[in-house]
This record gives sequence, C-alpha cells and structure tokens, in this order.
Amino acid sequence: MIDDLDLGFDEADRSGDKGKHRRSYVRKRKGESSGGRGKTALALLMAFVLLGVIGGGAFYGFDRIQGYFVTPDYDGAGSGEVTIEVKQGALIADVAEALYAAGVVKSSKAFIEAAEENSRSKNIQPGTYKVRKQMSGEKALIMLLDLKNKVNNGLTIPEGTTAKRTYKLLSEKTKIPVKEFEAAAKDPEGLGVPDWWFKRSDGKPSKKSVEGFLFPDTYEIPPKATAESILSMMVENFLTVTGQMKFADRVQEERGGISPYEALIVASLAQAEAGNKDDLGKVARVAYNRVYGEFDCNCLEMDVTVNYYFESIGKEGKRSKDMTAAELDDPKNPYNRKLPGMIPTPINNPGKQALEGAMDPPEGKWLFFVAIDKEGHSAFAETYDKHLRNEAKAKEAGII
Repeated sequence: MIDDLDLGFDEADRSGDKGKHRRSYVRKRKGESSGGRGKTALALLMAFVLLGVIGGGAFYGFDRIQGYFVTPDYDGAGSGEVTIEVKQGALIADVAEALYAAGVVKSSKAFIEAAEENSRSKNIQPGTYKVRKQMSGEKALIMLLDLKNKVNNGLTIPEGTTAKRTYKLLSEKTKIPVKEFEAAAKDPEGLGVPDWWFKRSDGKPSKKSVEGFLFPDTYEIPPKATAESILSMMVENFLTVTGQMKFADRVQEERGGISPYEALIVASLAQAEAGNKDDLGKVARVAYNRVYGEFDCNCLEMDVTVNYYFESIGKEGKRSKDMTAAELDDPKNPYNRKLPGMIPTPINNPGKQALEGAMDPPEGKWLFFVAIDKEGHSAFAETYDKHLRNEAKAKEAGII
C-alpha cells in the first residue's frame, strides 16, 4: 500500500499533469478499496493476537513472580489423619519442617508465619499429635495447641532413677524387652553422648556409661519407637538442658579443674543422698570437699555407692544400718566408698536442680551431714565432733 503511494507521486513528478494524476490515482484507489480494507482487517487481527500473546506472557510471568512473594499455603482444615512428633526442645522451625515433611502444610513458611502471628504458639508442648494432611498453616497451629489432639503415651522418669530401673519402666510402657534397652545402652556415643563428656581430670580411666545421661522427665513415646530411639531422645534432652545451663562451661571455669563428667557424678551423688531439694548444693559441696579437699582418705564414704553396686550385680539394696562391714568395704566393688578419688560413673540420672547444685554449690567446708527432720533436711558439719552432736539431735527427733 505504501509502495502504491510512492509510485503515484513519482508519476506525478514525471508528467507534471497534476489533474490527470489525481484522477488516475483516485480511480486506482477506488479499484483497490476492497483489498485495502481486507489488509487493514488482517493487520488489526494480527495486532490483537500479538497483544494477547504479550499480555498472556506477562500474566504468566507475573504469576510466576508472585509465587516467590506469596507463601504457598493450603486452604481449609485438610482431610485424613497423620501423626507428627514435636521433639523436646524443638523450635518453631523444627515443627514446621516436621509438618511439611508429613504433607500437613504446603510449606514450612506457612506454619512459621501463622506461629509468628499467634503468641500462643510458644505453648506447643513436646509429644505426638494427630493432625490432617493439606491443612493451612493457621489450622495446623490450632490443632497443635489443642491438647485433645495430643497422643497420650507419656511416661515419667523420676529424678535419680538408675539406668537399670529406667529400662524396666520403659519396657513396661512400650513392651520392648529390657535386653534391647541394655544392648542399645552399650554404645553411649551411638546414642548421642559426645566423646568429650567422658574425659576426666583426676587421672582415673574413663568408663563410658549411659548412666547420668538419661535425663529424668516426662516423655511422649512416639509410635513405632525403638529402644535406641527412646534412649537417644533422653540423651538429646540431657544435652539440651545442660547446654542451656552452660553446665560444662561453668564447671570447667568455676570448679577448679574438675571435669564436667566428674561434676555429673557429683550431681548423681547429691540426687541420691539429699533428702530435700534445698540441700542438693550442700551435699554436692560435701562430695567435692571429701574427694578433692582435705578429707583424710580423699574418698566419698557414701553408702549410696554401695547400693548402686548391689543393683549392678542384681542384688537387693539395703539401708545403711543393715549393711555389713564386708559389704561396705568390699575390695571387689569399684564403687567402694573408701576407695580414694571419684567413683567410675554416675550412680543415677540426676535432675536439673541436682545438676545446678553440682555446677554452682554454696561455699562451705562441710565434710559431714545427717538428716534431722521428717522433711528430709540435713544438718551439715565441718568437724566430726559437730557431726556427732547433729546425729544426737536426729536420734532425739526419731529420724535415725
């Protein structure tokens, strides 16, 4: 069309007859009018198609870009049922990952954002929960906050429970044979106890035992749990609690060269000997004073170590007054109360307050203590003469 216009002007220039050219050009345009309109319509159609392609591409691109800024999330309350575990000490991000892995939420970010908007999210308790698949982050959070959805398969391990007793309690709850717990416990490092925990500063050889690392607490036993997974969960809890307390760091900095493992042993002794939580730190101080201080034999002389040995060989424990001299001072007993130095391992699994007492005991030169009331409080003494007077008071009160 543009070529036709150019040609018409060229002819006009050559002929100099403007009128003739004008008429001939008008005739030419009249003769081509239908074809021109067809070309125009085609051009418009192509323009609309082109705009459509560009517009569609732009919409598609916008949709893709929007996906990077809008958090993927399901709508509604989901369907079906699935169980997820909230582990002890889990962060919101850990819970979000567990939900995403189980197909509950469309993205971990969806749950995290829902938790950030709800101050109650910090109240999520450890345990196993029944939830649904393909839930919105908000609905998933609501289900975890509702304890009706928690699978009640809990077991409480009391403070001061020995490993052997712990295996029995766990076996009764889970029906997993005690032998499987004993087999798993033979490899403390395989259960998660770091190698450095067994280092000692007193020159005695290390005996790697899980005793002391099975933190006493209430545990939700997950479905299809194994002996190894349960003990690992308890070890992980121990590491979490002592990590938050900075137990190992503070012991090394404040306890005059005593290793964290030796302090853990002291915590177990305090847990076994103290009749009242108020005295945990003082009993720990007595243990430190006897072994690392100015006690004549530098030994513990605590009868609870004898009972621990009895349990380890399958023998019933006894009250101190019922123990014979041979039992108290058996040379075959590695936990002999008169052996110099600290005993080989903890004698139970101490709780947080006992750990705190061993980490930061009150100052004092006490070497002796005896229970003096029915609440289990003890009287502490620096000398044996003062200790005998405290014992006399205890006898008058009918305690011993």
